[in-house]
Amino acid sequence: MGTQEAGGSTEPSTAEGMEGSEGTVGPHPTDSPAPEGKARPHPTDPQAPPCFVALGDSLTEGLGDPLPGGGWRGWAALLADALGERPGGVRLVNLAESGALAGDVAERQLPAARRLAPRFVSLVVGANDTLRAAFDIAKVAAALDLAHGALSADGAVVLTACLPDPGRMLGLPAPLARPLARRMRAVNAVVHAVSDRYGGVHLHIADHRWVTDRDSWSVDRLHPSERGHRLLAHAFHTALAGTGVPVGPPPALTLDGPPPTRAGSAWWMATRGTRWVADRCTDLLPGLLALAWQECRHGLAGSGRLLDAAAERTTRAALAALGPARAGSPVQGPGSKGAATMAG
Repeated sequence: MGTQEAGGSTEPSTAEGMEGSEGTVGPHPTDSPAPEGKARPHPTDPQAPPCFVALGDSLTEGLGDPLPGGGWRGWAALLADALGERPGGVRLVNLAESGALAGDVAERQLPAARRLAPRFVSLVVGANDTLRAAFDIAKVAAALDLAHGALSADGAVVLTACLPDPGRMLGLPAPLARPLARRMRAVNAVVHAVSDRYGGVHLHIADHRWVTDRDSWSVDRLHPSERGHRLLAHAFHTALAGTGVPVGPPPALTLDGPPPTRAGSAWWMATRGTRWVADRCTDLLPGLLALAWQECRHGLAGSGRLLDAAAERTTRAALAALGPARAGSPVQGPGSKGAATMAG
């Protein structure tokens, strides 16, 4: 496996998911100035191997793909092995942390990443934001725009992905699942728009056929299993290779361990799962129940489309509030020349 430095915990604690299946890549000028007049960072050792920095939450930390000796591997480590001309040719620094929000990535993980002058950066975050009572799509948009714009201006290839809504993965009743799905659509719209705004590798995982495959998910039904992590790494590798970025052989899809079982899922829910639900009840559940009541009222009145329209207006306003793209970043619009799309 490629050289790896981990930045997160090893205990599963929060929920993040996945969603979609295309990939787009924009240019990555290595001499672009850093935004706001800051000097572009340089690696401490010019002879050091290229660096891949993974930012985000427990999805990127690797939960669901345990290592034999403890800890997590995950899709980022699998992809890092396939980025260089030989295994281990790209150094992985995994700064992802369980429970991280978009704001946490922008405030804490981003400065550490920029100091490493990475060649590749993954920026996959947002599902935890949808599971907070104080969900604010404008704050999510601002944080992602800050992170993606700064990394792109530094010359990094930025990898992003849309995510599936947690309510769908948990199989929640419709009045509870719909508000979470609406929030996840808002986050995905922002992720897609910001990636298109600056150029980068963007995957739509939610509509991919393997997302609905139970074997692709771990016992908690919120994080990918080893198979899911391998499929995600493989999808990013395919998107990068399709744009001409030099890569090695794709990550193997052969499993090292057994797939999750129904008995394992039941055991997780009876032990760790109940703790997770209890932790979330103090924050999300009161607000989610209010949203569910609102959902039921609109459902009975046949006016559920009004809730969708309101969420779309709020998302558009959040994107409009971002203003011009950050200086020095390779801005691309839809259908920009040189962008490539990978069908899932």
